[in-house]
Amino acid sequence: MNESDKISSNSSIRAIVAGGAGIILEWFDYGIYGTFAPIISEIFFPSYDPIVSILLTLLVFGVGFIARPVGSAVFGYVGDKYGRKVSLAWTIIIMAVATTLIGFIPPYATIGVVAPIILTCCRLVQGLSAGGEWGSATAFLVEYAPENRRGFYGSFQQNLAVVGLTLGTLIGFIVTNNLGKEALYSWGWRIPFILGIILGYVGWYIRNKLEDTPFFTKVEKTHEVLGNPLLESLNKANMSGIIKVMGISLGWNAGFYILMTFMSSYTTTVLKLPFRLSLLSSLFSFILFIILMPVMGLISDKIGRKPVLISGCLGFMVFTYPVFLFMADGSFMKVLLGEFVIAFFQSMFSGVAVAFVAEVFTTQVRVSSLVGYNIAAALSGGMGPFFATYIIKVTGNISSPAYYLIGLVIFTLIAVATLPETYNKPLG
Repeated sequence: MNESDKISSNSSIRAIVAGGAGIILEWFDYGIYGTFAPIISEIFFPSYDPIVSILLTLLVFGVGFIARPVGSAVFGYVGDKYGRKVSLAWTIIIMAVATTLIGFIPPYATIGVVAPIILTCCRLVQGLSAGGEWGSATAFLVEYAPENRRGFYGSFQQNLAVVGLTLGTLIGFIVTNNLGKEALYSWGWRIPFILGIILGYVGWYIRNKLEDTPFFTKVEKTHEVLGNPLLESLNKANMSGIIKVMGISLGWNAGFYILMTFMSSYTTTVLKLPFRLSLLSSLFSFILFIILMPVMGLISDKIGRKPVLISGCLGFMVFTYPVFLFMADGSFMKVLLGEFVIAFFQSMFSGVAVAFVAEVFTTQVRVSSLVGYNIAAALSGGMGPFFATYIIKVTGNISSPAYYLIGLVIFTLIAVATLPETYNKPLG
Protein backbone atom coordinates (compact mmCIF):
# COMPACT_ATOMS: atom_id res chain seq x y z
CA MET A 1 0.00 0.00 0.00
CA ASN A 2 1.34 3.42 -0.97
CA GLU A 3 1.86 5.91 1.88
CA SER A 4 -0.61 8.31 0.31
CA ASP A 5 -3.31 5.62 0.52
CA LYS A 6 -3.03 5.70 4.32
CA ILE A 7 -3.64 9.43 4.60
CA SER A 8 -7.13 10.32 5.82
CA SER A 9 -9.01 13.38 4.64
CA ASN A 10 -8.99 14.76 8.18
CA SER A 11 -5.19 14.47 8.35
CA SER A 12 -4.85 16.25 5.02
CA ILE A 13 -7.09 19.10 6.14
CA ARG A 14 -5.21 19.44 9.44
CA ALA A 15 -1.97 19.54 7.44
CA ILE A 16 -3.31 22.46 5.39
CA VAL A 17 -4.18 24.32 8.59
CA ALA A 18 -0.85 23.58 10.29
CA GLY A 19 1.29 24.19 7.23
CA GLY A 20 -0.72 27.23 6.28
CA ALA A 21 -0.37 29.01 9.62
CA GLY A 22 3.23 30.04 9.01
CA ILE A 23 2.58 30.73 5.34
CA ILE A 24 -0.16 33.21 6.27
CA LEU A 25 2.13 35.00 8.74
CA GLU A 26 5.02 35.15 6.28
CA TRP A 27 2.91 36.64 3.50
CA PHE A 28 0.91 38.83 5.85
CA ASP A 29 4.22 40.60 6.44
CA TYR A 30 4.98 40.83 2.72
CA GLY A 31 1.47 42.14 2.15
CA ILE A 32 1.71 44.95 4.67
CA TYR A 33 5.25 45.83 3.56
CA GLY A 34 4.13 46.08 -0.06
CA THR A 35 0.92 47.91 0.88
CA PHE A 36 2.69 50.48 3.05
CA ALA A 37 5.69 50.82 0.70
CA PRO A 38 4.80 54.42 -0.25
CA ILE A 39 4.64 55.34 3.46
CA ILE A 40 7.72 53.33 4.49
CA SER A 41 9.67 54.98 1.67
CA GLU A 42 9.04 58.45 3.13
CA ILE A 43 9.71 57.40 6.74
CA PHE A 44 12.94 55.47 6.20
CA PHE A 45 14.20 56.75 2.83
CA PRO A 46 13.30 60.44 2.51
CA SER A 47 14.25 61.82 -0.92
CA TYR A 48 13.33 64.70 -3.21
CA ASP A 49 12.41 62.10 -5.87
CA PRO A 50 9.55 59.76 -4.88
CA ILE A 51 10.71 57.17 -7.44
CA VAL A 52 14.12 57.02 -5.69
CA SER A 53 12.42 56.54 -2.30
CA ILE A 54 10.27 53.72 -3.70
CA LEU A 55 13.33 52.13 -5.34
CA LEU A 56 15.18 52.07 -2.00
CA THR A 57 12.12 50.65 -0.22
CA LEU A 58 11.73 47.90 -2.83
CA LEU A 59 15.46 47.22 -2.71
CA VAL A 60 15.22 46.53 1.02
CA PHE A 61 12.20 44.31 0.27
CA GLY A 62 14.39 42.42 -2.21
CA VAL A 63 17.33 42.23 0.20
CA GLY A 64 15.27 39.87 2.35
CA PHE A 65 15.32 37.44 -0.54
CA ILE A 66 19.13 37.31 -0.50
CA ALA A 67 18.83 35.33 2.73
CA ARG A 68 16.18 32.98 1.32
CA PRO A 69 18.60 30.51 -0.31
CA VAL A 70 20.59 30.41 2.95
CA GLY A 71 17.42 29.74 4.93
CA SER A 72 16.36 27.14 2.39
CA ALA A 73 19.69 25.34 2.71
CA VAL A 74 19.76 25.44 6.51
CA PHE A 75 16.15 24.44 7.08
CA GLY A 76 16.18 22.12 4.06
CA TYR A 77 18.84 20.13 5.89
CA VAL A 78 16.77 20.27 9.09
CA GLY A 79 13.56 19.28 7.30
CA ASP A 80 15.10 16.28 5.54
CA LYS A 81 17.20 15.22 8.54
CA TYR A 82 14.94 15.85 11.54
CA GLY A 83 11.51 16.32 10.01
CA ARG A 84 9.31 18.87 8.30
CA LYS A 85 7.56 19.65 11.59
CA VAL A 86 10.78 20.66 13.38
CA SER A 87 11.78 22.96 10.53
CA LEU A 88 8.36 24.59 10.38
CA ALA A 89 8.29 25.24 14.14
CA TRP A 90 11.54 27.23 13.97
CA THR A 91 10.71 29.21 10.84
CA ILE A 92 7.42 30.57 12.20
CA ILE A 93 9.05 31.75 15.46
CA ILE A 94 11.83 33.57 13.59
CA MET A 95 9.37 35.21 11.19
CA ALA A 96 7.07 36.39 13.99
CA VAL A 97 9.87 38.06 15.97
CA ALA A 98 11.39 39.82 12.95
CA THR A 99 8.00 41.05 11.71
CA THR A 100 7.10 42.49 15.12
CA LEU A 101 10.45 44.27 15.46
CA ILE A 102 9.81 46.24 12.25
CA GLY A 103 6.82 47.83 13.99
CA PHE A 104 9.10 49.29 16.66
CA ILE A 105 11.86 50.81 14.50
CA PRO A 106 12.19 54.61 14.99
CA PRO A 107 12.00 56.70 11.80
CA TYR A 108 14.93 58.16 9.86
CA ALA A 109 14.11 61.60 11.27
CA THR A 110 14.81 60.29 14.79
CA ILE A 111 17.86 58.02 14.48
CA GLY A 112 19.10 58.76 10.98
CA VAL A 113 20.74 56.08 8.86
CA VAL A 114 20.47 53.52 11.69
CA ALA A 115 16.72 53.24 10.93
CA PRO A 116 17.04 51.79 7.40
CA ILE A 117 19.94 49.59 8.60
CA ILE A 118 17.73 48.00 11.28
CA LEU A 119 14.92 47.61 8.74
CA THR A 120 17.32 45.84 6.37
CA CYS A 121 18.51 43.49 9.13
CA CYS A 122 14.92 42.57 9.98
CA ARG A 123 14.23 41.87 6.31
CA LEU A 124 17.30 39.60 6.15
CA VAL A 125 16.08 37.59 9.16
CA GLN A 126 12.63 37.33 7.59
CA GLY A 127 14.22 36.12 4.37
CA LEU A 128 16.10 33.41 6.27
CA SER A 129 12.84 32.21 7.75
CA ALA A 130 10.90 32.47 4.48
CA GLY A 131 13.47 30.37 2.62
CA GLY A 132 13.14 27.57 5.14
CA GLU A 133 9.38 27.91 5.35
CA TRP A 134 8.78 27.51 1.62
CA GLY A 135 10.44 24.14 1.11
CA SER A 136 9.27 22.63 4.39
CA ALA A 137 5.66 23.75 3.92
CA THR A 138 5.65 22.53 0.31
CA ALA A 139 6.83 19.07 1.33
CA PHE A 140 4.43 19.05 4.31
CA LEU A 141 1.33 19.79 2.20
CA VAL A 142 2.16 17.58 -0.79
CA GLU A 143 3.25 14.62 1.35
CA TYR A 144 0.02 14.78 3.35
CA ALA A 145 -2.16 15.00 0.21
CA PRO A 146 -4.12 12.06 -1.26
CA GLU A 147 -2.30 10.83 -4.37
CA ASN A 148 -4.98 12.05 -6.79
CA ARG A 149 -5.24 15.47 -5.11
CA ARG A 150 -1.64 16.63 -4.80
CA GLY A 151 -2.24 19.54 -7.17
CA PHE A 152 -5.26 20.69 -5.17
CA TYR A 153 -3.60 20.39 -1.75
CA GLY A 154 -0.32 21.82 -3.01
CA SER A 155 -2.18 24.88 -4.32
CA PHE A 156 -2.87 25.92 -0.74
CA GLN A 157 0.83 26.64 -0.27
CA GLN A 158 0.38 29.64 -2.56
CA ASN A 159 -3.32 30.12 -1.83
CA LEU A 160 -2.71 30.72 1.87
CA ALA A 161 0.22 32.98 0.99
CA VAL A 162 -2.24 35.19 -0.87
CA VAL A 163 -4.67 34.94 2.06
CA GLY A 164 -1.89 36.39 4.22
CA LEU A 165 -1.19 39.08 1.65
CA THR A 166 -4.89 39.86 1.36
CA LEU A 167 -5.19 40.08 5.12
CA GLY A 168 -2.26 42.51 5.17
CA THR A 169 -3.80 44.56 2.35
CA LEU A 170 -7.23 44.59 4.01
CA ILE A 171 -5.78 45.78 7.31
CA GLY A 172 -3.81 48.40 5.39
CA PHE A 173 -7.01 49.54 3.69
CA ILE A 174 -8.85 49.78 7.04
CA VAL A 175 -5.98 51.66 8.71
CA THR A 176 -5.57 54.17 5.87
CA ASN A 177 -9.31 54.84 5.72
CA ASN A 178 -9.70 55.45 9.44
CA LEU A 179 -6.60 57.46 10.29
CA GLY A 180 -5.45 60.89 9.25
CA LYS A 181 -2.12 61.28 7.50
CA GLU A 182 -0.28 62.41 10.63
CA ALA A 183 -1.47 59.43 12.70
CA LEU A 184 -0.92 57.02 9.81
CA TYR A 185 2.69 58.10 9.29
CA SER A 186 3.41 58.36 13.01
CA TRP A 187 2.06 55.07 14.40
CA GLY A 188 -0.78 53.68 12.26
CA TRP A 189 1.41 51.81 9.78
CA ARG A 190 3.14 50.04 12.69
CA ILE A 191 0.04 48.23 14.00
CA PRO A 192 -0.07 45.41 11.41
CA PHE A 193 3.62 44.57 11.95
CA ILE A 194 3.18 44.37 15.73
CA LEU A 195 0.23 42.00 15.27
CA GLY A 196 2.71 39.53 13.76
CA ILE A 197 3.66 38.19 17.19
CA ILE A 198 0.07 37.07 17.84
CA LEU A 199 -0.23 35.32 14.48
CA GLY A 200 3.15 33.69 15.06
CA TYR A 201 2.17 32.23 18.42
CA VAL A 202 -1.11 30.84 17.08
CA GLY A 203 0.69 29.26 14.10
CA TRP A 204 3.41 27.74 16.29
CA TYR A 205 0.77 26.24 18.62
CA ILE A 206 -1.18 24.69 15.73
CA ARG A 207 1.93 23.19 14.14
CA ASN A 208 2.96 21.49 17.34
CA LYS A 209 -0.33 19.60 17.46
CA LEU A 210 0.24 17.65 14.23
CA GLU A 211 2.50 14.69 13.50
CA ASP A 212 5.11 14.76 10.75
CA THR A 213 4.17 13.57 7.25
CA PRO A 214 3.64 9.82 6.60
CA PHE A 215 6.35 9.89 3.92
CA PHE A 216 9.03 11.33 6.23
CA THR A 217 7.89 9.11 9.11
CA LYS A 218 8.34 6.03 6.91
CA VAL A 219 11.84 7.13 5.88
CA GLU A 220 12.69 7.75 9.54
CA LYS A 221 11.32 4.39 10.75
CA THR A 222 13.17 2.44 8.06
CA HIS A 223 16.41 4.29 8.88
CA GLU A 224 16.65 5.76 5.37
CA VAL A 225 17.26 9.33 6.52
CA LEU A 226 20.45 10.50 4.84
CA GLY A 227 23.48 11.60 6.84
CA ASN A 228 23.71 14.89 4.94
CA PRO A 229 20.60 15.35 2.78
CA LEU A 230 21.70 18.80 1.58
CA LEU A 231 24.96 17.44 0.21
CA GLU A 232 23.24 14.37 -1.25
CA SER A 233 20.74 16.60 -3.07
CA LEU A 234 23.61 18.03 -5.11
CA ASN A 235 24.43 14.75 -6.85
CA LYS A 236 24.50 14.78 -10.65
CA ALA A 237 21.15 13.03 -11.16
CA ASN A 238 19.29 15.37 -8.78
CA MET A 239 20.97 18.56 -10.03
CA SER A 240 19.13 18.34 -13.34
CA GLY A 241 15.82 18.61 -11.46
CA ILE A 242 17.12 21.47 -9.30
CA ILE A 243 18.18 23.49 -12.35
CA LYS A 244 14.86 22.95 -14.13
CA VAL A 245 12.91 23.90 -10.99
CA MET A 246 14.95 27.11 -10.91
CA GLY A 247 13.75 27.78 -14.46
CA ILE A 248 10.14 27.24 -13.43
CA SER A 249 10.66 29.56 -10.46
CA LEU A 250 11.87 32.49 -12.59
CA GLY A 251 8.65 33.34 -14.44
CA TRP A 252 6.43 32.00 -11.66
CA ASN A 253 7.92 34.34 -9.05
CA ALA A 254 8.23 37.30 -11.41
CA GLY A 255 4.48 37.14 -12.08
CA PHE A 256 3.64 36.52 -8.44
CA TYR A 257 5.51 39.54 -7.11
CA ILE A 258 4.47 41.81 -9.95
CA LEU A 259 0.87 41.11 -8.94
CA MET A 260 1.25 40.88 -5.18
CA THR A 261 3.71 43.67 -4.27
CA PHE A 262 4.75 45.72 -7.30
CA MET A 263 1.24 46.71 -8.44
CA SER A 264 0.41 48.59 -5.25
CA SER A 265 3.39 50.96 -5.48
CA TYR A 266 3.26 51.04 -9.31
CA THR A 267 -0.35 52.16 -9.54
CA THR A 268 0.12 54.72 -6.75
CA THR A 269 3.51 56.18 -7.69
CA VAL A 270 3.59 55.78 -11.47
CA LEU A 271 -0.05 55.70 -12.58
CA LYS A 272 -1.07 58.22 -9.86
CA LEU A 273 -4.06 56.16 -8.75
CA PRO A 274 -5.17 57.30 -5.27
CA PHE A 275 -3.68 55.09 -2.55
CA ARG A 276 -7.05 53.84 -1.28
CA LEU A 277 -8.18 52.85 -4.78
CA SER A 278 -4.87 51.10 -5.37
CA LEU A 279 -5.40 49.02 -2.21
CA LEU A 280 -8.98 48.26 -3.23
CA SER A 281 -7.90 47.07 -6.68
CA SER A 282 -5.23 44.85 -5.14
CA LEU A 283 -7.74 43.43 -2.68
CA PHE A 284 -10.21 42.44 -5.42
CA SER A 285 -7.48 40.86 -7.58
CA PHE A 286 -6.16 38.92 -4.58
CA ILE A 287 -9.64 37.51 -3.90
CA LEU A 288 -9.95 36.34 -7.51
CA PHE A 289 -6.46 34.82 -7.30
CA ILE A 290 -7.37 32.93 -4.09
CA ILE A 291 -10.46 31.44 -5.76
CA LEU A 292 -8.67 30.40 -8.95
CA MET A 293 -5.61 28.64 -7.50
CA PRO A 294 -7.37 25.54 -6.06
CA VAL A 295 -9.41 25.32 -9.26
CA MET A 296 -6.21 25.18 -11.33
CA GLY A 297 -4.77 22.62 -8.91
CA LEU A 298 -7.83 20.42 -9.38
CA ILE A 299 -7.64 20.75 -13.15
CA SER A 300 -3.99 19.68 -13.05
CA ASP A 301 -5.00 16.60 -11.02
CA LYS A 302 -7.29 15.65 -13.92
CA ILE A 303 -5.35 16.56 -17.07
CA GLY A 304 -1.76 16.97 -15.84
CA ARG A 305 0.53 19.71 -14.56
CA LYS A 306 2.22 20.55 -17.86
CA PRO A 307 -0.86 21.55 -19.94
CA VAL A 308 -1.93 24.08 -17.29
CA LEU A 309 1.57 25.49 -16.76
CA ILE A 310 2.24 25.83 -20.49
CA SER A 311 -1.11 27.62 -20.93
CA GLY A 312 -0.08 30.09 -18.23
CA CYS A 313 3.27 30.73 -19.95
CA LEU A 314 1.66 31.38 -23.32
CA GLY A 315 -0.97 33.62 -21.75
CA PHE A 316 1.66 35.82 -20.11
CA MET A 317 3.74 36.01 -23.28
CA VAL A 318 0.78 37.17 -25.37
CA PHE A 319 -1.18 39.41 -23.00
CA THR A 320 1.25 41.04 -20.52
CA TYR A 321 2.29 44.03 -22.62
CA PRO A 322 -1.26 44.80 -23.84
CA VAL A 323 -2.41 44.68 -20.21
CA PHE A 324 0.18 47.26 -19.12
CA LEU A 325 -0.78 49.51 -22.03
CA PHE A 326 -4.44 49.13 -21.08
CA MET A 327 -3.76 50.25 -17.49
CA ALA A 328 -1.52 53.16 -18.47
CA ASP A 329 -4.06 55.99 -18.02
CA GLY A 330 -4.52 55.11 -14.35
CA SER A 331 -8.27 54.50 -14.52
CA PHE A 332 -9.45 52.42 -11.54
CA MET A 333 -11.55 50.06 -13.67
CA LYS A 334 -8.73 49.53 -16.19
CA VAL A 335 -6.23 48.84 -13.41
CA LEU A 336 -8.67 46.40 -11.81
CA LEU A 337 -9.32 44.52 -15.06
CA GLY A 338 -5.60 44.46 -15.85
CA GLU A 339 -4.81 42.94 -12.47
CA PHE A 340 -7.59 40.39 -12.99
CA VAL A 341 -5.95 39.22 -16.22
CA ILE A 342 -2.56 38.88 -14.51
CA ALA A 343 -4.20 37.01 -11.59
CA PHE A 344 -5.86 34.56 -14.02
CA PHE A 345 -2.63 33.53 -15.73
CA GLN A 346 -0.65 33.60 -12.49
CA SER A 347 -3.14 31.16 -10.92
CA MET A 348 -2.06 28.62 -13.56
CA PHE A 349 1.45 28.83 -12.11
CA SER A 350 0.69 29.16 -8.42
CA GLY A 351 -2.14 26.63 -8.35
CA VAL A 352 -0.12 23.89 -10.05
CA ALA A 353 3.64 24.42 -9.77
CA VAL A 354 3.92 23.70 -6.02
CA ALA A 355 2.92 20.05 -6.51
CA PHE A 356 4.90 19.84 -9.73
CA VAL A 357 8.24 20.91 -8.22
CA ALA A 358 7.71 18.72 -5.12
CA GLU A 359 7.01 15.69 -7.31
CA VAL A 360 10.34 16.11 -9.10
CA PHE A 361 12.30 15.04 -5.98
CA THR A 362 12.31 12.10 -3.55
CA THR A 363 11.27 12.29 0.11
CA GLN A 364 14.85 11.95 1.37
CA VAL A 365 16.03 15.17 -0.31
CA ARG A 366 12.79 16.97 -1.19
CA VAL A 367 13.15 19.98 1.14
CA SER A 368 16.89 20.39 0.51
CA SER A 369 16.40 20.25 -3.27
CA LEU A 370 14.04 23.22 -3.21
CA VAL A 371 16.98 25.53 -2.47
CA GLY A 372 17.14 26.02 -6.24
CA TYR A 373 13.61 27.41 -6.22
CA ASN A 374 14.61 29.95 -3.58
CA ILE A 375 17.72 31.08 -5.45
CA ALA A 376 15.61 31.85 -8.52
CA ALA A 377 12.88 33.39 -6.35
CA ALA A 378 15.44 35.79 -4.85
CA LEU A 379 16.51 36.93 -8.31
CA SER A 380 13.21 37.14 -10.16
CA GLY A 381 10.68 37.57 -7.38
CA GLY A 382 12.24 39.41 -4.48
CA MET A 383 14.21 41.75 -6.70
CA GLY A 384 11.44 41.82 -9.32
CA PRO A 385 9.61 44.92 -8.05
CA PHE A 386 12.95 46.77 -7.85
CA PHE A 387 13.98 45.74 -11.38
CA ALA A 388 10.55 46.57 -12.80
CA THR A 389 10.61 50.04 -11.23
CA TYR A 390 14.21 50.61 -12.34
CA ILE A 391 13.31 49.71 -15.95
CA ILE A 392 10.63 52.41 -15.89
CA LYS A 393 13.11 55.00 -14.60
CA VAL A 394 15.72 54.08 -17.25
CA THR A 395 13.40 53.77 -20.26
CA GLY A 396 10.70 56.27 -19.32
CA ASN A 397 8.18 53.69 -20.56
CA ILE A 398 5.59 52.94 -17.86
CA SER A 399 4.62 49.70 -19.63
CA SER A 400 8.21 48.38 -19.71
CA PRO A 401 7.80 46.02 -16.68
CA ALA A 402 5.98 43.75 -19.13
CA TYR A 403 9.29 43.00 -20.88
CA TYR A 404 10.81 41.84 -17.60
CA LEU A 405 7.94 39.44 -16.94
CA ILE A 406 7.75 38.07 -20.50
CA GLY A 407 11.50 37.44 -20.62
CA LEU A 408 11.49 35.33 -17.45
CA VAL A 409 8.33 33.44 -18.43
CA ILE A 410 10.21 32.15 -21.49
CA PHE A 411 12.66 30.40 -19.14
CA THR A 412 9.73 28.87 -17.27
CA LEU A 413 8.22 27.58 -20.51
CA ILE A 414 11.49 25.88 -21.47
CA ALA A 415 11.86 24.28 -18.01
CA VAL A 416 8.28 22.95 -17.97
CA ALA A 417 8.64 21.54 -21.48
CA THR A 418 11.80 19.61 -20.57
CA LEU A 419 10.45 17.98 -17.38
CA PRO A 420 8.36 14.78 -17.47
CA GLU A 421 4.70 14.78 -16.44
CA THR A 422 4.27 13.85 -12.76
CA TYR A 423 0.58 14.08 -11.84
CA ASN A 424 -0.15 10.39 -12.51
CA LYS A 425 2.96 8.97 -10.81
CA PRO A 426 3.41 7.91 -7.14
CA LEU A 427 5.29 10.35 -4.92
CA GLY A 428 8.89 9.18 -4.51
